[in-house]
This record gives sequence, structure tokens and C-alpha cells, in this order.
Amino acid sequence: MSAPRMPIESGVPDPFQYMHPIMARNFGTWKHHERPRPGVLCHTSKNGEKIWTVRAGTQRQMDVYTIRKLCDIADQYGEGYVRFTIRSNIEFLVGDQSKVDPLIQKLQAEGFPVGGTGPSVTMISHTQGWLHCDIPGTDASGVVKALMDELYEEFINERMPNRVHITTSCCQINCGGQGDIAINIQHTKPPKINHDLVANVCERPTVVARCPVAAIRPALVNGKPSLEVDEKKCMCCGACYPPCPPMQINDPVHSKLAIWVGGNHSNARGKPTFHKLVAAGIPNNPPRWTEVAAIVKQILRVYKADAKDWERLSDWVGRIGWPRFFELTELPFTKFHIDNWRGARRSLNASTHIRF
Repeated sequence: MSAPRMPIESGVPDPFQYMHPIMARNFGTWKHHERPRPGVLCHTSKNGEKIWTVRAGTQRQMDVYTIRKLCDIADQYGEGYVRFTIRSNIEFLVGDQSKVDPLIQKLQAEGFPVGGTGPSVTMISHTQGWLHCDIPGTDASGVVKALMDELYEEFINERMPNRVHITTSCCQINCGGQGDIAINIQHTKPPKINHDLVANVCERPTVVARCPVAAIRPALVNGKPSLEVDEKKCMCCGACYPPCPPMQINDPVHSKLAIWVGGNHSNARGKPTFHKLVAAGIPNNPPRWTEVAAIVKQILRVYKADAKDWERLSDWVGRIGWPRFFELTELPFTKFHIDNWRGARRSLNASTHIRF
């Protein structure tokens, strides 16, 4: 018999080595869970053992000092076991109920709000922004900071009809956020081409192939190999910029923010849904992005007042209809909200993974 293959640096790591002992012992045997207060979960196993989870809001891009502070809190006030959620919240796991309140008090004293469970506005997930990405039209983490300052009360309380997932994205081609409410950058002008640099920097066939609407073709400009854009075809997506930086798509005036509503990944109560555009041309106005915050808060106010219990935002819109949504939120409906691109149905149905 041959020796077993040695593990390689790929695939899913063994999760049990990081689990709290109570969590590992009762894996797959949980009886029920409850929420004693916003930000706290209590799971009870079939044998009666309990474990408490305390969720705190943290920024996605953290410095080493913040991570060390959170780890010190886990060691001093918890039991040394933490994990991060997909929305970049940290969760502290304890098997002793008496440690829950002191842990919450310490987190709040250090500036980490406790919440994000149940029918609340969870921490906004965002893309890399200027820190890592090569094509951001704005700083995604900055928008998140500004918005969560405005939505803080909805994070630490459970006052929404259902959970609300908000996402931000600094472009719409690589990380266009899909959530109940998504805030994405939207380029509105074709790229400006520096023809003197294209031949030395860009692999032109790759750039031509990258364009999803075939709007780019090779050209000879001033005697040098370059590229040209058919502006009638160009949809200003920015896909050409990463492989060819001389095709600059970012613009301080014409790169705007857009808000999309109704995206849902899960299929617990209904099928997954794509989000729909509800507001476009919003100024990309750092550092507080007041125009974006005002629209998001207006949508949430109407949703909280009009939706039924346990209706996700997409379910609520599906029940009342889009005309009523625009009427209640007082957002203008324009011709740009009508999806009339003739190639949409053909391109979606060409995929082997998505069928509608």
C-alpha cells in the first residue's frame, strides 16, 4: 500500500483545531439557539451544553495593533477563542455566561460596538479600494466608515423587519457588490488613452479580448501601435484599465456612485435574486459621502416602516412592486432604470451555471 499523500498548501484547513472545545464536542448536535440581546447568540446542544457568541463590529482592513488588542480582550475577558464572520465582524466564543457582560463592556469601552445579529443592519462588507486594487474609482472602506457612523444605531439594535446586508464596491466589474443594498462606483465616460504609452505597456490583443462589448480595436496613432475605442459601443465598465493602465477610466468628475437594491444570495425562502439599479449619478464626495448616506437612510426608513416581519428587502420590493418602491422612497425614476440592452438575455442564458 502506498504512503498517503502529504498535504499541500491548498484546500480547506481543518476547522476543529481552531474551534472552542464546546463547539467541537457538539458539532452537528445543536438543539436550538437564541439571541439574549443584540450581538449575542446562545447555542444549546442536545446534551444541554451551552456556548455564547459575542459579535463585535470591526473594520475589515485592520492594523496589527487593533488585532493584538482584540486578541488581548479575548484572552483576558473571554476564553481565547475568536473567529471572523464573512462580513468582517469578530466573534468571541465563551462557555461561561458570567463572562458575557464583562466582555461586552470591555469591547464597548474600547470602541467596538456589539450587534449585527438578527433583524439589524449588519456591518457593511466592502472591497479592497485604494489599498490593494488596481482599478478603484473610489475608496470602498471610506464609504463604509462614513455610512456605519450614520447607521450605528441600526447595528446595535434589532429593529429591522429582517437582516439587511449592505455592500460597497469601488468598481462594477471585479467586485460589484450583491446585497440588499449595494453601493458601487459607476464610470460614465469612456477611457482616455495615452497613445504614447500603449505600445510599451499594453499587450494589445489581451486588451481587445478583455472588452465585453467589442468596443476596442487596434489602431495606429502618430505612427505608433495603439488602441481606439468605439464610444457608441463602450459601456464604461473599466475592464480595459487593469491590463492597460494608459486607458485611464477613473475621472474625478464623471466617476459617480450608484445604489442597487434587492440582491439576495440565499435560497432559504425564495430563489436568489439580482439587485436592480435605483439611484445613479450620485456624487463621489469624500470624506463623508453625504448624498449616498441620505439615500441609503431613506430606503431603510421606508423599508422598516412598510415591510412585514421577516421580509428581506427583495421580498418586500417583490410584494409591493417597483412602481410603489419608487413612490415610497421618493427616488426619481428615469429612462436609465429600464434594462433595454438587447444582448442581456442572450448572454445570461449562454451560461451553464445560471438559468432563469
